[in-house]
Amino acid sequence: MRPWAWVAAVTWMAVCTAAAAHGEQPLSRIAVERTTLAVDDAAHVKASPAVLGLEGQDSGWVEVEFLHPDPSGDDWIGVFSPANFSAAICEPENKRQYPPVLCTAPIKYQFAKFKNDGYGKSGKGYLKLQLINQREDFSFALFSGGLLKPKLIAVSNKVTFVNPKAPVYPRLAQGKSWNEMTVTWTSGYDIKEAVPFVEWGEKAGRQFLSPAGTLTFDRNSMCGAPARTVGWRHPGYIHTSYLKDLWPDSMYTYRLGHRLPNGTRVWSKSYSFKASPYPGQDSLQRVVIFGDMGKAEADGSNEYNNFQPGSLNTTNQIIRDLDNIDMVVHIGDICYANGYLSQWDQFTAQIEPIASTVPYMIGSGNHERDWPGTGSFYGNLDSGGECGVPAQTVFYTPAENRANFWYATDYGMFRFCIAHTEEDWRPGTEQYKFIEHCLSSVDRQKQPWLIFLAHRVLGYSSNSYYGFEGTFEEPMGREALQELWQKYKSQCVVNASNHYSGPFQATTHVVVGGAGASLSDFITSKIQWSHFRDFDHGFGKLTAFNHSSLLFEYKKSRDGNVYDHFTISRDYRDVLACSIDNCPRTSLAS
Repeated sequence: MRPWAWVAAVTWMAVCTAAAAHGEQPLSRIAVERTTLAVDDAAHVKASPAVLGLEGQDSGWVEVEFLHPDPSGDDWIGVFSPANFSAAICEPENKRQYPPVLCTAPIKYQFAKFKNDGYGKSGKGYLKLQLINQREDFSFALFSGGLLKPKLIAVSNKVTFVNPKAPVYPRLAQGKSWNEMTVTWTSGYDIKEAVPFVEWGEKAGRQFLSPAGTLTFDRNSMCGAPARTVGWRHPGYIHTSYLKDLWPDSMYTYRLGHRLPNGTRVWSKSYSFKASPYPGQDSLQRVVIFGDMGKAEADGSNEYNNFQPGSLNTTNQIIRDLDNIDMVVHIGDICYANGYLSQWDQFTAQIEPIASTVPYMIGSGNHERDWPGTGSFYGNLDSGGECGVPAQTVFYTPAENRANFWYATDYGMFRFCIAHTEEDWRPGTEQYKFIEHCLSSVDRQKQPWLIFLAHRVLGYSSNSYYGFEGTFEEPMGREALQELWQKYKSQCVVNASNHYSGPFQATTHVVVGGAGASLSDFITSKIQWSHFRDFDHGFGKLTAFNHSSLLFEYKKSRDGNVYDHFTISRDYRDVLACSIDNCPRTSLAS
C-alpha cells in the first residue's frame, strides 16, 4: 500500500495504488493440514445463542465459553463454517492416502488468552465474536499447539442464522449507460431453488420487478493454493439486476427478493439510492477514491500482524459522511482475501452500508489478479490462486469483458477511465486502445473532469520501493501512456494548498493507497515534484462544484478531517485535445 501523496507531473489527475508487501494473510499463518486430533473429554466449548437473525439481521454476536484442562499461551479458537469441518469433507489428492484431519481454514480465529488474563492458570476463557450470514452454519473449535502444530481439543455446538440462504450485502454499481444502476448481491439460492429479482421504484411511487442473473464459480475455477485447497469455501450465488431508465438525481427504494417454487417470496430489508446525474449536468457531485483498503474484524480477531489496521476506520468515516458522498471508487486490492474465499463475504458485509446506498465501483489490483501462467502482466502469487475470478464475480463492473477489468463510467461532469494494471497496457494492446478511446471520446465541454484511475503507479510516486529502483513509477508506465495523457489533456492544476500556490501547465498525480492495509515508507530524500506526503491511513474526495472548479481533499481515516486539499480550475479551452503535430512538448519530472 502507498500512503497519501500528490505529485505535480503530466496532464491529468490519476489516483493510483501500487503493489507492496503487506505481510501475510492472517489465515495463512495456520498450518491447517498439519492438524492432529487430541480431543480431551474434560475440555469443552459452548456457543450461544444457537440461532441468529431472529429479527432479520445479517450479523450477530456470539458468546463463546471454553475450558481447557491443560492450557497454554498459544491455544486458540477457530470459527468454522460449515460447522462440519472434519476429514469427511476433505478431498484426498491421492486415493491411497488418508485425508488430513482438517482441510479447510477457519473463517476467523482468536487466541484463547485474548482479554482472558487468567486463562494460563484456570484454563477458562470467554470470547465475544461477531458472525455474519455466510449461507452455512458455524462451530467453534479449541486448538492447542499454536498455529504451526494445531491440535484439535474440543468443538462447540452449532450456531446458525434463521435463514442462512437469505439475500444479503447488496452492491450498487453504475451500469453501461448513465441512467442504469445495477444491484448485485449474494445468497444461498441456486437459480433452480428460487428465482432472484429486485423490487424497486421511486419513493412513494409505483414499484417494479426486475429479474436478476445468477453467477457462481467452483474450486476448479481457482488457479492454485490456497484458493483451490485450504482457502476454498463455496462463494454462494451472485445475483445482478439492472434497473433501467432512471430519472436523474431521483431517489429510489429497492429490496432483494427470491421467489420459491411454492410461490413464497424471501425478502431482504429495504434500501435506497439516488440515481446518477445526466452526463454534463451542472450540479454538486462528490466522489470518494482510494485503494488498498482490505477488511478487518470488529471483534479484533485475525489481526495479529498489522495486516489491515486502518480498514474499519476508513469504512466508518465514509459511512459517517455518506450523505455528502455520491459515489465510491475502490481502485484495487479490495479485501486481500489472498485465496481465503470466506473473506469476500466478510468484506461485502463490512461495506454494505456504503455499497447499498451509493455506487461502489472497483478496479483490480495484484491481490485480485496476479498468478503465474494465467496471463497476468506480473507473474507473482499475490492473488493466492484466485486469478481474478472472485473479484469479477462478486462485484459488477460495466466492462465489455468483465475478465479484463478495464472500463469507462460517466457520472455527471466526470468521465472515469479505469485501467487494469495487472494486464498489459502498452501500445498495440487491447487495453491501450481502450485507454485512448476512453480519453478521446468524452465531450469535454460537458464533462471537463477526466479522471484516469489505475492500481499501480503508472505516473509518479516517491515511495521507497520505486525510489530505490530509481524509476519513481511502475516500469513502462508513463513511458507507454504519457503521450495519451498529454494529447487528451485531462485536467490542469491551478492551485493547491499546503505546498504550492500558483498556476502551472501540468497534471497532478495523486497516490491514495492508504485506505486500510499496512503502509509503505517514502524515499528519504526530497523530490522536487513531490509536494505532499502523509504516512497514515486516509482517502481522497473529489468535489465538482461546476464545469470550472474541482476540489480534491485528502482526509485521514482516524478522524475524517481534511489534512490537505487543492483546487483545479479551468475553462473550455484548457480541455481541447491537441492534434498530432501541435501538441505541447512533453516533459518528465526527475
